[in-house]
This record gives sequence, structure tokens and C-alpha cells, in this order.
Amino acid sequence: MAVLLNSFLILIVLASLTIGVFFMKKPGLAIEIQRRFYERINWRIAPISMAREIRNTRIMGLFVIIITALCILLLLLSG
Repeated sequence: MAVLLNSFLILIVLASLTIGVFFMKKPGLAIEIQRRFYERINWRIAPISMAREIRNTRIMGLFVIIITALCILLLLLSG
């Protein structure tokens, strides 16, 4: 059971880091993917300022990476 849990946690960590890096490296594409998703559910969204939206998406990516790193640290320290 512990091996399965550890494997699951590693998968979550890798996915989180990948998403964080993606948000930092390709914020425009991340915004476009979100826009297309909302169009599929009958919503139309557009940022007021694309420059600010790109900056905020990069910051969100950094935040995801930092939170993931803290979670890894806590998991390692807890045993």
C-alpha cells in the first residue's frame, strides 16, 4: 500500500511541476487552452490586458512550483 501511495505522490509531484513550468514557459498557450475550454462550455472569455494576463500566468506557474517544492520537502521530512 505504501508503494502505491508513494507512486501516486510522485505522479502528482511530476504533474504539478510540469504544469508550473508550462505556465512559466508558455503562458500564452496556457491562456489559449483555457479560452478554448470555456468556448466548449458556451462561455467566451478574454483578458482586458494580455500583458498583465501573461505576467499573472507566469507568477501562477512560479507559485505552483514553489508550493510543489514545499510539499516535497514536507513529505521528505515527515518520514
